[in-house]
Amino acid sequence: MNEHLADVKEIADKVGVGFIGLGAAPDWTHDQMPLMPKGRYKLMDAYMDTVGTSGKIMMRRTCTVQVNLDFSTEADMVQKLRVALALQPVANALFGSSPFFEGKLNGQKSMRGWVWDRLDAARTGMLPFVFDDGFGFEAWVQYALDVPMYFVYRDGEYVDALGMSFRDFLDGKLPALPGETPTLSDWADHLTTIFPEARVKKFIEMRGADGGPWRRLCALPAYWVGLMYEQGPLDAAWDLVKGWDADTRQALRVAAYQDGLAGEVNGIKIHDLARETVTLSEAGLKQRARPGSGGLVPDETHFLNALQESVESGKSQADEMLDMYHGAWGGDLSQVFKDYAY
Repeated sequence: MNEHLADVKEIADKVGVGFIGLGAAPDWTHDQMPLMPKGRYKLMDAYMDTVGTSGKIMMRRTCTVQVNLDFSTEADMVQKLRVALALQPVANALFGSSPFFEGKLNGQKSMRGWVWDRLDAARTGMLPFVFDDGFGFEAWVQYALDVPMYFVYRDGEYVDALGMSFRDFLDGKLPALPGETPTLSDWADHLTTIFPEARVKKFIEMRGADGGPWRRLCALPAYWVGLMYEQGPLDAAWDLVKGWDADTRQALRVAAYQDGLAGEVNGIKIHDLARETVTLSEAGLKQRARPGSGGLVPDETHFLNALQESVESGKSQADEMLDMYHGAWGGDLSQVFKDYAY
């Protein structure tokens, strides 16, 4: 990470560009943010307004950092995905870094989280069916088949399949490509257009955190690896969340992006969950015992330092920035670029 950011900074300095780790662009408007020049984005952009209210915001003015984790068996996938979905709100609260939008306070600790909650119900969310008895690979495939398509990639071009059915594609009845049936590559592409808070591909992808500064970029994989890669902490994390129903999980999601670590739902305090899960993660990393810093430290627990500071103070990056905004910055939001740029 150090080498990558150093390389990026060396080039960026020469062309007058800066980089900052935040969950949402703090002051730029929609018109000031050009669309990423990717073929699929042109199709997605036109579609977004038909399925939600914030898709175009997501595509231009939000930023996440994601972690991909392995699973070993179907049962392992099920347990990890359930824990991942239930605890994404805790990650959102710990890593929330987007309290500003269009040059003003936006009333959220994670504007990015607010945006994703209003994007496209058919392909986002907390996926209640994952917690149903009997959930496994087949149930995931059935869900993915019902997510409306975006595109098919053929001969270097994106073919518009917006809103069409992958089930029809399997039967050779896709209106965009009549008579054609999908390849495994088409299926892999389709899976990349599903955007729940955690998703399954050949691995499980954690999608709940805002982008952040260096320490938090490294803290995020440490947090999830510590929780997921040792069975004891994983079982303990499942014990924390297994009694929640779908309404509770969704309410925690909302509380996390609105109130961060101060969020609370039915007596469940996100700050307490953060403390418990960071402790479990630390235990998992100690068990894992992977030395770091060229063997100078015995394990990876030091990557959790930023989160432990948040747990002790009750403040995420969003809270720290709000304190600066109301204090040292004197309401001058431009200071965020000086204080938080990489």
